[in-house]
Amino acid sequence: MNTLVIVLIAAVCLFGAYTLYGRWLANKWGIDPTAKTPAVVHEDGRDYVPTNGWTVFAHQFSSIAGAGPVTGAIQAAAFGWLPVLLWVLLGGIFFGAVTDFGALYASVKNDGKSMGMLIEKYIGKTGRKLFLLFCWLFCGIVIAAFADMVAGTFNAYGADGALVDAAQTNGAAGMVSIMFMVFAVVFGLIQKKFNFSGWKESVISIVFIVLSFAIGANLPIILGKAAWSYITFVYIFFAAVLPMWLLKQPRDHMTTFMFVAMIAGAVVGLVVAHPTMNLPVYTGFTNEKLGTMFPILFVTVACGAVSGFHSLVSSGTSSKTVENEKDMLKVGYGAMILESLLAVLALCVAGAAAAADGTPAAGTPFQIFSRGVAGFFEMFGVPAYAATVFMTMCVSALALTSLDAVARIGRMSFQELFSVDDMEHAEGWRKLFCNVYFSTFLTLAFGFLLTKIGYANIWPLFGSANQLLSALVLATLCVFLKVTGRSNKMLFPPLIIMLCVTFTALVQRLIAMVKAISTAASVSIPAGETTWGAVFIANGLQLILAVLLIVLGLNIVFHSFSAYKKAEHNSEAKI
Repeated sequence: MNTLVIVLIAAVCLFGAYTLYGRWLANKWGIDPTAKTPAVVHEDGRDYVPTNGWTVFAHQFSSIAGAGPVTGAIQAAAFGWLPVLLWVLLGGIFFGAVTDFGALYASVKNDGKSMGMLIEKYIGKTGRKLFLLFCWLFCGIVIAAFADMVAGTFNAYGADGALVDAAQTNGAAGMVSIMFMVFAVVFGLIQKKFNFSGWKESVISIVFIVLSFAIGANLPIILGKAAWSYITFVYIFFAAVLPMWLLKQPRDHMTTFMFVAMIAGAVVGLVVAHPTMNLPVYTGFTNEKLGTMFPILFVTVACGAVSGFHSLVSSGTSSKTVENEKDMLKVGYGAMILESLLAVLALCVAGAAAAADGTPAAGTPFQIFSRGVAGFFEMFGVPAYAATVFMTMCVSALALTSLDAVARIGRMSFQELFSVDDMEHAEGWRKLFCNVYFSTFLTLAFGFLLTKIGYANIWPLFGSANQLLSALVLATLCVFLKVTGRSNKMLFPPLIIMLCVTFTALVQRLIAMVKAISTAASVSIPAGETTWGAVFIANGLQLILAVLLIVLGLNIVFHSFSAYKKAEHNSEAKI
């Protein structure tokens, strides 16, 4: 089938959903353009910062458009491109966008409270503690998976210690990333002083993007994976503790222009070349490498269809910067719709790169997508080196923009886990645990430990935890909408389906880890190949995390359903 037809069908479905279903939700729940948002009421120059709607959209999209839509869609194509396409469209429209918009809406209507605090209000204090612990563990998994991807993308050396063929390109992309961070701070300081908006703000972004690429392409940094891992963690530490306006927001604004160029390049390339979708339509319910389509397809596609992480961004950062309620639809629902389109583009690029007999292209999903879109840019006269550096930077930025957001959210979850109402008279250890720098350090240390597993091994666990988190958010939103007298019936189908998918996937993962450990125990390990320590890190640590996630998830679900049963319709409005 022609990839152009697939993209057009997807674009029409997604745009139609935003226009019809998204606006229907906004009207059903109620939007008040005259209401003062939390960003206005609690402006503090750090977390609560009233921001233009399109800038908040840029932050939301840059933060949620991580490695998921590219990696997940391409990996899941092992079941065939049609199941992936159907799940991305149905999931994005009726599951993911609704969850993201609902989380943003509930947070803005509750003084910008994060999802953990919303759960305390609507589910109870025990539910809040359980959810925050779940969130913190999940953030550690995300940090590990995405940081390992970034370090691997910039790595210039092979397993044998020799320079790889793409060393120059990888080093250039790494330098571009560093310059992005430097110019983001400069951009933030300029914006703080002059408060530019509209075309002036866009011009500054584009100028700094061009300068970053000019410097990076001519001054590549050739480093190994370990060094890039350290640099990545230093960056996300600062991103987690610095004010939003100084680094996070300007970087997201700049990154969005780059993402738009990447998506436009992919779209125009598919329009001009309109290659054939070479991947098979459907390969069967069971895949030798991945397992059974249910539940693996759903947790592998991950962020391209629905993601609990998005809800943490919606309620953790975006809700504190929205300056007008009318912007919530495009920020919450619109950003997810655009991410679903990105997942479809990734699927089509992978399909075009596959061999005529349906054999997938060699390399990681990032490499396949990067090479494919870089090839489109070359069609329009862009030099091969420049196109490759640009796309390498783009795919790494997909992970980096999620990394800096999840590091901040992880830090906030850890602080909220140990905070009390009267922090001024709290115990010394509690004040230490709630310290911005200490909580960030512990969160990143946990994530750094998990990087030893490697993203390929941890991805199934990330997908399962991510989807379970979305189900827990949906359960909370059901209670919120009920007690505020709003319709919540549209949330029940995605809630029930995601609970079934995620618990099944986690149990399967748990069984797989037990089998892997028992197999390693029953055979002798050849000298120099691996150690029992490596076996434990790769499997035992995942086993512990899977058990924790299952126990925490079941507890939160129990408390959520109990709270929903006890909640009285429209009780909050009556009070």
